[in-house]
Amino acid sequence: MSRITDMTDTHNWSGQKLVTADHMLFDAPREKHFMTGSEVLKEAIKRCTVDASVSYPITPQSEAAHLIGELWAEGYVGTYFRGENEFGVMSEVAGCAMAGARTVTTTSGPGTLRAMENFPQWSGTRIPCQLVLMARGINSPLTIQPDNLEVSFMLETGCMIWYAENVQELFDMSIAAFIVAEKPDVHVPIVTVVDGFFVSHTRESVMLPADDIALFPYEPYKSPLPPIDSETPPGRFLRDPFVMKSNYISYATHASWQWEVRSAVERSRPYAEHFLNGLVHTTGNEDATIAFVTCGTASHQAKEAQRDLEKQGIKTKVIKLRTIRPFPTKELLAALDGVTDVFVPEFNVVGWLEKEVKTALYNKHSAAIVGGPRVAGGMSMPSEAIQKEVFEHINGKGA
Repeated sequence: MSRITDMTDTHNWSGQKLVTADHMLFDAPREKHFMTGSEVLKEAIKRCTVDASVSYPITPQSEAAHLIGELWAEGYVGTYFRGENEFGVMSEVAGCAMAGARTVTTTSGPGTLRAMENFPQWSGTRIPCQLVLMARGINSPLTIQPDNLEVSFMLETGCMIWYAENVQELFDMSIAAFIVAEKPDVHVPIVTVVDGFFVSHTRESVMLPADDIALFPYEPYKSPLPPIDSETPPGRFLRDPFVMKSNYISYATHASWQWEVRSAVERSRPYAEHFLNGLVHTTGNEDATIAFVTCGTASHQAKEAQRDLEKQGIKTKVIKLRTIRPFPTKELLAALDGVTDVFVPEFNVVGWLEKEVKTALYNKHSAAIVGGPRVAGGMSMPSEAIQKEVFEHINGKGA
């Protein structure tokens, strides 16, 4: 657990001054830097008083994991080690977090699927760890290019899921994620997603606060479940009366706990809204009747299409979802006021975001929802592809 035992301390073990997340994200002066997403993640973790990180190499997150290891060597991360495989990593993350450590790890693609059993276990044990998921293709034939189909596998694990569009959002979200996940009335794991390579290996301008400040440490004894220590044995997670003495009690406990985990994700809404400046961000023409609903890199491409369409006299707007779990249904409905046609461009073949949007809007909004364009396997999504989808749909309506 945290090496800071006195919460009145003003500095952490690396000598950084301890500050609140509000100060770090909203008040601290910032300077412009030019960095890749992996480098930016290192800078975020450097400022988070992280107790533990476990790593395993898989492209494209390997560089980020390596850079977090450098933070350990520099004295900014308490414990760092490599797991024997992705399943082992996520199991070891669980152990660190159960012991009261602020813990982070990274993964991508097939590594996510190999570790899949752990993620519902994370949420079931209510550990507030952070997984930075740098999405890539998962299916044969092998690709290491960005494709966010793997996110669809994470949707019902009980974890919170935030989605960053660019390196700036990755920095800010990675810091805020710890604070929201660690709230006593939330206290579930959080997945911060970026599209691999498009963000992890792209160098962009990013505004960073000074690196001599860091978040206050995690306070594990405020959690809904006490951390494992010499006085609190691991058996609290497998209580004998529930599992061994009554099937009914066992089933009821399991079912009620699944609802509680999902309720905890819902309770994260006000905190996420505060730290993310809203669960959805809208750009473009407020009175547009055509809208793009997006997340991640597809948001950037949709903004390009929106600007190109505007030059042609066609009003559109882009509604970017900052969170997927919890899903921002209320905010999406408000942003779609007056919209008649919705397009959902995605970097995957199955259209998982389209399904989420249709579920959220079912019997609540009359807009036509078009799933597309979709590109997969790491293909690019040029503005022209998005415009073509719009023209084909609108012209098909006789407009």
